[in-house]
Amino acid sequence: MASFHNFVTTLYSFLIFSASLNTITGAFVEEVSKARVINREEKTTHLHFFFHDVLGGNHPTALRIAGPPESTISDFGNTMIIDNALTEEADPTSKLVGRAQGLYSMASQNDVAFLMVVNFAFMEDKYKGSSISMIGRNPVANDVREMPIVGGSGLFRNSRGYALAHTNGMDPSTGNAIVEYNVYVSNFELAATANTATANAVDASLATREYLPWQYFFILFFFGLYYIVI
Repeated sequence: MASFHNFVTTLYSFLIFSASLNTITGAFVEEVSKARVINREEKTTHLHFFFHDVLGGNHPTALRIAGPPESTISDFGNTMIIDNALTEEADPTSKLVGRAQGLYSMASQNDVAFLMVVNFAFMEDKYKGSSISMIGRNPVANDVREMPIVGGSGLFRNSRGYALAHTNGMDPSTGNAIVEYNVYVSNFELAATANTATANAVDASLATREYLPWQYFFILFFFGLYYIVI
């Protein structure tokens, strides 16, 4: 009788644990199913703006933070931190659409090529508060340079793409430069379809989910058996 009592007690404890575990894993599985019923549409956005790299004057937006002493920006190892204006046109006084914040460093000993690590933070229209991140090699002597877009935030969350940079103008005496950017960014957005209703139904299911019917039955059965035995 004692061994049977121990068996019933163990089985009862296992069913309680199983019911709790099933509730957790059931919710997880349903969340995966929810992701499947939501349509996602990939869109590609073309962004066009001008990047103003100001090294001199009263209000420089690019400052040297590392590098060999008594060297110039074109010497290996020199690193600049930037907070450059992004404008709609090449004219620095044209409409401001964002800021380029990050750094670039002379990463080549054989030619003029920068390592660019830059966030383009936008502040215009629906893109205000959104950003894209670029990291790549920038051989500035080339007419057009391609660099990858590796991510983003806000409307550009989980984005990927590429940026094409072209030097629009440069002042040799100051090092100030204006660079034209054409950026192509692809990411997914939720499609407004009837499947949204299905997703809402799944949410409601998750909110009210507890035990399965068979779990209620066996819990009550063995609960009663337990008290009969003892």
